[in-house]
Amino acid sequence: MRYKWNYQPPTLEQREEARALAKEIGISPILCHLLRQRGIKTADAVKKFFRPQLHDLHDPFLMNDMDAAVKRLNSAMGRKERILIYGDYDVDGTTAVALVYKFLQQFYSNIDYYIPDRYNEGYGVTTKGVDYAYETGVKLVIVLDCGIKAVEEIAYAKEKGIDFIICDHHVPDDVLPDAVAILNPKRADSTYPYEHLSGCGVGFKFMQAFALNNGIEFHQLTPLLDLVAVSIASDIVPIMGENRILAYHGLRQLNANPCMGLKAIIDVCGL
Repeated sequence: MRYKWNYQPPTLEQREEARALAKEIGISPILCHLLRQRGIKTADAVKKFFRPQLHDLHDPFLMNDMDAAVKRLNSAMGRKERILIYGDYDVDGTTAVALVYKFLQQFYSNIDYYIPDRYNEGYGVTTKGVDYAYETGVKLVIVLDCGIKAVEEIAYAKEKGIDFIICDHHVPDDVLPDAVAILNPKRADSTYPYEHLSGCGVGFKFMQAFALNNGIEFHQLTPLLDLVAVSIASDIVPIMGENRILAYHGLRQLNANPCMGLKAIIDVCGL
């Protein structure tokens, strides 16, 4: 495949704006022009781009249905219900399952996980997965990186007395599943300020909200950011905005003290 570049020199106005920004923050006007092309046009925005801070993450409760999701999870834990963490078989899905399972396991033991078989079951929520949940006494399923199109499967689960919380980032259809809560920044009615989270990123926001609601310190979540960084890279979502913050601190965690699973992969690959 051959590409023909169509270079458009900056206008006089763009050059002046880049020079003014460069003078204010003390870097190259050329770099400032590139930053401005990315929509980064103020000194404060440049600072946040180069030095992402965890305190700049958005309030997770800005996401539609987050209150309902946290309330149902608290209820399940209070009633000692069995909870199933269900995720897609790809890297984004499996890192999401690992993150939510590892975090909740610190506070709750009646918990299980399920990854559908890629070849025998295929993508998303399956009737086989629902049957597994029913047979093992599950009352609540937290589904990650899939589920937004599983209208029939979740209706089938509801007939069996199983509730679903969906954490997904794929574009929904017009009809949404009958779940207790649907956490998805790409919902047509979304009120969340950032729409490009990975599936694992949505799971992280759910756990952030759960932690806030239950007085759990945020630093208990930061060791899991290596999983979020891997999901962002593997799912090729834009590394801007909230994803840039999560990726920046996730890479720091990955280099300093990766979780056991990722460390094993690093060691096996000789990285």
